[in-house]
Amino acid sequence: MNTPAPDVVRSAYAQLAVTDLGAARWFWVDMLGFHVQYEDTNSLCLRGTDELTHHSLVLRKGRIAALDHISYRVRTPEDVDKAERYFNELGCPVRRLKRGEGTHGVGDAVRVVDPLGFPVEFFHDIDRAERLIQRYDLHRGAEVARLDHFNICTPDIPAAYAHYKSLGFGCSETIEGDEHELYAAWMYRKQTVHDVAFTGGAGPRLHHLGLATHESHQVLRTADLFGAVRKEHHIERGPGRHGVSNAFYVYLRDPDGHRVEIYTSDYYTGDPGHETYRWNVHDDRRRDFWGNAVIESWYKEAAPVLDLGGNVQPVTENRLDESAVRIGADGLG
Repeated sequence: MNTPAPDVVRSAYAQLAVTDLGAARWFWVDMLGFHVQYEDTNSLCLRGTDELTHHSLVLRKGRIAALDHISYRVRTPEDVDKAERYFNELGCPVRRLKRGEGTHGVGDAVRVVDPLGFPVEFFHDIDRAERLIQRYDLHRGAEVARLDHFNICTPDIPAAYAHYKSLGFGCSETIEGDEHELYAAWMYRKQTVHDVAFTGGAGPRLHHLGLATHESHQVLRTADLFGAVRKEHHIERGPGRHGVSNAFYVYLRDPDGHRVEIYTSDYYTGDPGHETYRWNVHDDRRRDFWGNAVIESWYKEAAPVLDLGGNVQPVTENRLDESAVRIGADGLG
């Protein structure tokens, strides 16, 4: 590889295809507390309370529920050009988009299907948004502050690790076997635990979007809100505390089955030489620090992803199955 990689700043937004925009609005806006920045008959652009960019989540009406693309912000406009050259040299499908040709509010961008089979966008320019951090009168639901991370299912964790390492990502934590075989990894560009994480499994598929909120009581409030309106079936797992990342969490499924994690209390990774913390796959605290069971759907179910033409990407089965490791906390294997 002769072309330098683009300088990625952070995970920026995800675009999901949903089959019922009204039902999706109820879940993401009314219940989770996203703010609507833009809408038309076929899409919603949403952002969290702390976000000063146009959106961190786009919902668009689609024939099937799927991941349309994930998106990373790069440091300069020249890094968009670098992304185009970098992925062309890798032989990946690449599409250049001018402002107005892609997602509303986003400037020039490059969309690719990366070597792992995921639709990924790189952009620098994006419209600005009103500061809502202290508009407490507008905060509601789970009080989502910002998009924190993507979690993707891939059958080849070492290949995913190598690809993101080549893009300049650091690694905060891993799950490894006794012979250091890699079951999962958490990688970052912003100075938190992760911008992207890899769950071993059939892929490419989207496992979940991670949304940060400020305090653990907002995670608990999220569960109470769904229970209060007799929609508790949207709660898939938790609340609990992760071993990996130390974060307090609850996992939910939207009306189309897209998984979302409401997430808080991880840690800083910005010091030079930050060391990777390595969990053994036999340690039952890795997924839940309190040893609570991880249900099978969390390991086995995930959303399909689309190619640049809107077609569902074929799925390859995984090489290592973490859920098959016999440990009490998972109740699987």
